[in-house]
Amino acid sequence: MTKFEILVSETARRQIEDLPENLRKRVKSALSVLSEDPYRPRPKADIKKLRGPTKNYFRLRIGEYRAIYVIEGNRVLVAKVLLRSKAYDWIE
Repeated sequence: MTKFEILVSETARRQIEDLPENLRKRVKSALSVLSEDPYRPRPKADIKKLRGPTKNYFRLRIGEYRAIYVIEGNRVLVAKVLLRSKAYDWIE
């Protein structure tokens, strides 16, 4: 089975670092699950493909937060980690 490399953008890295420590650990743990299969939803990986104007975005649900990412080859590029209420505004 192919392992995927997780790359976190500088923006997403800052967003993660601004979270409280317990939530930061939860987000990092959830992102690590993407290395197994970033396409398929399963327990502990609520994944959904999003409709965007230019790229094929996916989202990973982490409680009230959403990690928005793109898959390119065997790399997962995490673009943003935001509250649900703000996560989708920038895509449109």
